[in-house]
Amino acid sequence: MSNSVEIHHSSSTMDFSTRSYDDEPEIYICPKDESVKFGAAAVPFFYYTVFTFSLLGNCLILFLLLKYEKIKTVTNLFILNLVISDILFTISLPFQAFYHSNEWVFGNSMCKVVSSAFFIGFFSCILFLTVMTIDRYMAVVHAVSAARTRKLIYVYVASIAIWVTSFVSTIPKFVLYGTRIDSSAGILCEETGYSAEKIDTWKQFGYYQQLTMFFLFPLIVILYCYTLIIVKLFYTKMHNKDKAVKLIFVIVLAFFICWTPYNVVILIKLSQGDTCNDYIDNAYYICRNIAHLHCCINPFFYTFVGTKFRRHLSTLFGTNCWSMFRRSSSSSRTTEYSPQTIYE
Repeated sequence: MSNSVEIHHSSSTMDFSTRSYDDEPEIYICPKDESVKFGAAAVPFFYYTVFTFSLLGNCLILFLLLKYEKIKTVTNLFILNLVISDILFTISLPFQAFYHSNEWVFGNSMCKVVSSAFFIGFFSCILFLTVMTIDRYMAVVHAVSAARTRKLIYVYVASIAIWVTSFVSTIPKFVLYGTRIDSSAGILCEETGYSAEKIDTWKQFGYYQQLTMFFLFPLIVILYCYTLIIVKLFYTKMHNKDKAVKLIFVIVLAFFICWTPYNVVILIKLSQGDTCNDYIDNAYYICRNIAHLHCCINPFFYTFVGTKFRRHLSTLFGTNCWSMFRRSSSSSRTTEYSPQTIYE
């Protein structure tokens, strides 16, 4: 998240104020001027764009949910939590965009708060996506038992567990992140206040955490659940089952395309240490942005593909533009399953 040359300073205590290290010995681990210039050019525009569309889209989903839906259902509570996590992630993006093209001007406290909000939203969004996949698997593959077990307490426990896990996973970021003054880059918001060895250790821990908890585990769950959902659909009397399979394929493919390159680059950075390869650093910027994009678009896969939210849009904006959706909705009600019911 830093837009500066990576410079670590040795310090045994942490100061919660902006500090200058110009008079202290500096350890230049790796100058990254070219990658910093690339990030300053590519990241701000992308973040501002994602912020605009994500905020508008998620707020629209939230509005439709609160105005037209009964909140206290299993699916709607999961959607509500997913939208909240995406909004939490999204509101940090303008700060990050400005920082990548300038220095950090928002103060030390905001450095910690914005960084924490960024990662809490980032982590919780992936976990809610995973739990919602499990919920869909239970509703389709184990419909009889799910009717007994899919109670509100199940949503509350799962949601609390996800938020607690996301907060705990963000504690190292909150502790390590702070402001410091660099003679060439100005005020930075990054890991600081500890020795280079400790900071590097926590960075390695964060990379492994990202790979295992927030990529491999969700990927395995998503592949397993959707594979069994597809098998179940082929053994049911379902109208337009090919559309449901295509929809599932798009969702799985979107997750794989958005998250795999980012985690491959992380794996490369783990294997090579603090590399000075500008190509890898530039790839990290690009792949990280693609992963961030998925956090903002995934609520649409779980809302607007369903007939309920499309009917709400018809009510909100008028029926002419949404007549084809109404036709598809009416036809789907005559079948045992439809592509939309998997996500309602």
